[in-house]
This record gives sequence, structure tokens and C-alpha cells, in this order.
Amino acid sequence: MDNLNRLNEYRVMWVMVFFDLPTETKGDKKNYVVFRKRLEKDGFYMFQFSIYLRHCNSRENAEVHVKRVKQNLPPQGHIGILRVTDKQFGMMELFFGKKEKDKPEIPQQLSLF
Repeated sequence: MDNLNRLNEYRVMWVMVFFDLPTETKGDKKNYVVFRKRLEKDGFYMFQFSIYLRHCNSRENAEVHVKRVKQNLPPQGHIGILRVTDKQFGMMELFFGKKEKDKPEIPQQLSLF
């Protein structure tokens, strides 16, 4: 079982989307809102302003969501997409000021037998 958990830590992925979009015109603001709403509809949640996260059960599943993000890119702005393994994500240290903060909860997986 230990071996299985170790492998899962490397197979389970987190997808992070970083973006800096213009909001100077009404059109820019609409593009920003549409992009953010599409991220949320696809299961991403806000980690920080302009950084959204999504937990994926496999590399293949992560690629599906990355492809959706790419299909919904706004016409302007800077967007970054980063995939990290669950093991790498678990090594992140988070702070609120100088006080350490808990990492986001890992979504529970439904197992069907």
C-alpha cells in the first residue's frame, strides 16, 4: 500500500493558472470576467487573486483541463499554466503574514467498485 500511495503522489496533478489581464475598458473587463467564470465552471478555485487551482486525478485529466483553459484564452493579457504533482504541491509552504497557513484540502475521490 505504501508503494501505491507513493506512486499516486506523482500521478495526481494540480493545475495552476496565473493571469494578469487588462481591465481598462468595458471589453477588457468582460473578457476578464468571462475567463474567470469559465475557470470556475471547469472546477478551478481562487487560490490568490489571479491564481486559480484545480486538483486532477491523473496527468491525462490535467491535460483535459489545460486544453480547456487554452481554448478559453482571452484576446489580451498574460496567462501562465503550471502542472505540478501532488508530491510537489505538498512541499509548498504557505503563510498569512508571518503565520503559517494550512494548504488547501485535497478533494475526496469517489471510488466505484
